[in-house]
Amino acid sequence: MSNLSLNIMEILGDSLGVGKDYLREFFQENDSIMRLNYYPPCQQPHLTLGTGPHCDPTSLTILHQSRVSGLQVLVDGKWHGIRPDPNAFVVNIGDTFMALSNGIYKSCMHRAVVNSRTARKSLAFFLCPRMDRKVTPPMELLVRSSDDDDDHCSRRRYPDFAWRDFLEFTQKHYRADTKTLDAFSDWLRQKNMDNHDE
Repeated sequence: MSNLSLNIMEILGDSLGVGKDYLREFFQENDSIMRLNYYPPCQQPHLTLGTGPHCDPTSLTILHQSRVSGLQVLVDGKWHGIRPDPNAFVVNIGDTFMALSNGIYKSCMHRAVVNSRTARKSLAFFLCPRMDRKVTPPMELLVRSSDDDDDHCSRRRYPDFAWRDFLEFTQKHYRADTKTLDAFSDWLRQKNMDNHDE
């Protein structure tokens, strides 16, 4: 799974114009996670969710579903089911890659629903940088401010951070959603100010 995710990163690197080696090298050493999910049948599926709406805080998610549907993604304010294909993976962008791409790629809001008849299983591989790796976009992805005459001024969407700090934030302080990176940026700035005051 790690090799597959590095191959996907080569494609993403090419699409961003930073070359295929840049992202492969960034994730070559990684602290990735694999999780098996089991969703039993529920007698009243309309009263619960298998997994609530969220964006993955990781960089990339590679998901294999069983033949039972349940994954839904939010597109234009509506939930759409992703039909399972046992011969294919579902690939999602996560928040860490959104920060690494300086917001060019967006993380995907999704959820899992249950049904009353059949259990659902899925296997998810989450590509994550090394815990201490600094997440910062390459210089090529920094966008010039259109209203700024200073040619040396670039606009950053998110502050630099270590994957360890972002993971801690999403596990202890904030349920991942479409505003996670903005909330994390505010939290990180406040934390840095508090540390500076000490």
